[in-house]
Amino acid sequence: MNLISDPPIPVKIQKMKERVRWMHPSFVQRGIDQTSIVLDDQRKDSPEFSFMVIGDSGTESHSRYHPQRKVAEMMLTHRNDCSFVLHTGDVIYVVGSQEYYSTNFIEPYREFLVGGDNPKGISYDRMVFNLPFLPVLGNHDYYDIPLMYRLFTGTTSSLRRLLGHQHIEIGWHGSYQGNAYARAFMDYTQAIAPQELERHLDQHYTAKTDTGRCLRYQPGQFTRLPNRYYTFRYGGIDFFALDSNTFNTPSPLPETQEGEIYRRELVHRRQEIDREELQILGICDRLNPDKPTEAEQLDDLSAKLDQINEIKIDIEKQLASHKMTAIDFEQLDWLRSRLIESWNTSEVRGRVIYFHHPPYVTEATKWHQAQTLAVRHRLRWVFEQVAETLGSLIKERSIVDLILNGHAHCLEYLRTADTGFADSNINCIISGGSGHRPRYQRQGSTELMETFAEIKGKPTRKVADSLLYVGRHDYNSQNRLPYSSVRIDVLDGCPPKFIVRPLVVERIGEEWYNRELEPFVI
Repeated sequence: MNLISDPPIPVKIQKMKERVRWMHPSFVQRGIDQTSIVLDDQRKDSPEFSFMVIGDSGTESHSRYHPQRKVAEMMLTHRNDCSFVLHTGDVIYVVGSQEYYSTNFIEPYREFLVGGDNPKGISYDRMVFNLPFLPVLGNHDYYDIPLMYRLFTGTTSSLRRLLGHQHIEIGWHGSYQGNAYARAFMDYTQAIAPQELERHLDQHYTAKTDTGRCLRYQPGQFTRLPNRYYTFRYGGIDFFALDSNTFNTPSPLPETQEGEIYRRELVHRRQEIDREELQILGICDRLNPDKPTEAEQLDDLSAKLDQINEIKIDIEKQLASHKMTAIDFEQLDWLRSRLIESWNTSEVRGRVIYFHHPPYVTEATKWHQAQTLAVRHRLRWVFEQVAETLGSLIKERSIVDLILNGHAHCLEYLRTADTGFADSNINCIISGGSGHRPRYQRQGSTELMETFAEIKGKPTRKVADSLLYVGRHDYNSQNRLPYSSVRIDVLDGCPPKFIVRPLVVERIGEEWYNRELEPFVI
């Protein structure tokens, strides 16, 4: 049974292009760069500034506890010191449906929105932020419900329960291939009448960068993003926001006996988790969310269903990998050229990239996903090209100073080792524990090993170390659930230094505790 579906990569790319009128003559004639924004926040440009990072937040508890709101309340104590908020994806669970924006985004983050004193009066496609809020797409922001289920959920109450209308926040709709996210955050020019488009561009695309005119992001007035991937410069740091959902296709399974054995194992695993899913759905259907103990059990089971769906989709991507040749080279080429341009700009002293799927992670459900390795290889491929072009210009520095991700429901700090490639010695922070049920770290070593088939002799080497992990623990004793965000202070200097301040709200039993972990410098 497939409760959710993931659109093909070409569909994601094409739909998003249509929504922003990609390369429309009105943009081209004005020399507009549709991948750049300028944050016009009226603050003095300073090399020292702070920002916050959250991710995987868009859910609401069945019980009276609202972890996402607790995280938001802790963020509020840092709001006045921070210039913007980055969101690493999965803004809305489970399928990015517009009907959940009110409860799962607008309500918990109401103070960050104009008109937040009346959150119910804010439409999801009319949000204006009083502090720049800069997200990227997560996999759940693209997910959909198969059409058959959408047709039946309106008339069959038992099927509504089975599909989790009450239990797992699927609802009546899917994301419509990322459409809800696009309407919520992007400059959805597809909806603007042709006769109004030029006036709109002349009003809002007034900022200037080295690549041409671009969209001006004005807190409190006009807070839209130009595209699903984009870049901005702040305090001498270039930020690159990516859509990793279009370059996470696993490599094809080898046409060998070992490949065929692995394929059969995947099919068998898929059958096993289908049976497990049906068992969990049956239990969910018997639980009453109005009873506190059963509501808590529902939260755990809903998180388990979400995990099962992730595994199923990853298996499906692997089984179809010989047919799924689509990779978003257009975006990857854009990243390559913009990184090279950034390195050749004297006023830029550092680079940060953020996207959803982490290339390095020790959260138990993510390390073995084929998408993890696919994203790592695509990013490494780009970095290798950048390093080859720049040559001695980069000296002893890494291509980027910091990588920020979500997807894994935890807070984790990793640093890559000497991988033998241009992704060596990079600091990585995963901020994916901002609302959805936290998950545990894989058992065993915190060293991440990778096998390189093309290397003879010792093909397996360490590629990263996990230096901090905040996630679920103590399963069989006291229930401890830590949710998190991160504040990052950027210091003056070249290369820049970053002070990382983990912000954690933890529920132990019936009580909530706020705790700021010891800051560390990277």
